[in-house]
Amino acid sequence: MKLTQLFWALVAGMLFGFGLSLSAMVRPEVVLSFLRFKDFGLLLVLGGAVAVALLAYQLAPRLLVKPLFGSAFAKHASVLDARTIGGAAIFGLGWGLCGVCPGPAFAGLGSGNWPLLVALAGIFAGAWVQGRFFGR
Repeated sequence: MKLTQLFWALVAGMLFGFGLSLSAMVRPEVVLSFLRFKDFGLLLVLGGAVAVALLAYQLAPRLLVKPLFGSAFAKHASVLDARTIGGAAIFGLGWGLCGVCPGPAFAGLGSGNWPLLVALAGIFAGAWVQGRFFGR
């Protein structure tokens, strides 16, 4: 990866982390309040993220010959099977129990929310178990 690509990846990551912090998604109690249908503020965050991603994924390949900081647009097959549905269910269950998603957990560490290390340890442990025992 070129230095300019690393720089822009860092800038994009910082922007993402700032947005997560600004929206309070780095606070598990806010996420759990949303999941309990008590606070719908994160619905705006979700809607904004979906709109931006939809526009980017649909328009960028049509308007640009290649990505601004990459070599080519990549496509990869995705399969909706029992493994995908099971993994999504387990991920959703974990997210619903603790209110922590990987991206906001890392951003939360940047804001000094150190108890998120426990959730991140569980995320890494789950990824290790999946790769060790259930990987293809």
